[in-house]
Amino acid sequence: MGLKPAAQVLSKQNLGKILSATDNLKHRYMLQLLYAGGLRIGEVINLKLTDVQSDRNLLFIRGGKGKQDCTTLLSQKLLESLRAYYRQYRPKVWLFEGQAGGQYTVESIRSVFRSSKEKAGVKAPATPHTLRHSFATHLLEQGTDLRYIQVLLGHRSSKTTEIYTHITSHALDKIVSPLDNLE
Repeated sequence: MGLKPAAQVLSKQNLGKILSATDNLKHRYMLQLLYAGGLRIGEVINLKLTDVQSDRNLLFIRGGKGKQDCTTLLSQKLLESLRAYYRQYRPKVWLFEGQAGGQYTVESIRSVFRSSKEKAGVKAPATPHTLRHSFATHLLEQGTDLRYIQVLLGHRSSKTTEIYTHITSHALDKIVSPLDNLE
C-alpha cells in the first residue's frame, strides 16, 4: 500500500488573487467558505441558514463525509461578509441558493473556481478541494496543533489528517531543538 501523494496547496498570495478575482459576491463567499472553514464542496452546498452559529463563531456541518456532523471555524471577517450577502440575496433555506432557488450544484462551484483561478492568472494546479488542503496546511504553518486541525476537518483518525496536511519547510524552520533551550 503506497502513500497518497502530497496534497496541492495554494500560497496565501495565490489564494488572495483567486478570491479577489471573484467579482460575484455569492461566488466569492462560497470560495471563502471552502478555505476559511476547510470545507468540502458538498458541505458548502448543504449549509442551511440555521447552520451559521454567529454567536459562537462556528459553522455546523451536517452529514459530512462518513455522514458525520461536526463544527468548524467561522471567520469573523467572513461572518460580516455573510451578513452583507444575506441582506442582498435573502436566501430562504440554503445559505447559498441558485438563481431559481434550491441548492447550488457541485459543478457550479467547480466552474466558479476554475473561472476565478483563470481570471486571477494563477497557474498552479488547483481545484476547490485544494482550498481545504490549503486551510489545513496554513493552520499547521501558524502553529495550530494537528489534533485541532483533525477536529476542524471532521476526521475520525489522526492518520487521515497527517496525510492531508503535509509538513512544510516553512513550519520546520520554526522548530527549535530542545538542546538549544537547555541552560
